[in-house]
Amino acid sequence: MEKFTTLTGIAAPMPLVNIDTDMIIPKQFLKTIKRSGLGKNLFDEMRFTQDGKEIPDFVLNQPAWRKAEIIVAGDNFGCGSSREHAPWALLDFGIRCVISTSFADIFYNNCFKNGILPIVMPEKVVKVLMEDARKGANARMTVDLEAQTVTTSDGQSFAFDVDPFRKHCLLNGLDDIGLTLEKVSAIDTFETGAAQSRPWV
Repeated sequence: MEKFTTLTGIAAPMPLVNIDTDMIIPKQFLKTIKRSGLGKNLFDEMRFTQDGKEIPDFVLNQPAWRKAEIIVAGDNFGCGSSREHAPWALLDFGIRCVISTSFADIFYNNCFKNGILPIVMPEKVVKVLMEDARKGANARMTVDLEAQTVTTSDGQSFAFDVDPFRKHCLLNGLDDIGLTLEKVSAIDTFETGAAQSRPWV
């Protein structure tokens, strides 16, 4: 998993509330178990018409936000079914951080396990960040995980909370497999001892 330390990038404003996982990645794209290739279908029904043409009004289709790495969203982002494909699609598109007033629990947990930082902020702060995001490609927002701050393009800085263990995992690029591999010497010692004391197993 790629480390998350400091991210300075374009933020896309998505003020809709209750953006669910089926909106993020519709059910017809869930057949794959690969983490790559889903970015082209991110927000598919919002980005494209039924015949595959771009919908110009959708924020990620507009030139200013095509290369967004941050989303500033409305309340209850990631609600709906518990599909891990949702953070896979976001990450494959290039989104590394989502900021909202609240997230669905399963989606929130899945983000950390896939290298995306979900940040919960008070409504008044999200409104400030949303306005900053509306400035487009010339306004870069900075997310500093170590300092736990989000800084707007004009220098306003806001602190956020994050669980220390999840912060450690993101800073060091540790998913569940990476965490297990940190204990590989202890696992090897245990397995060697077990084989010697119980050779019949």
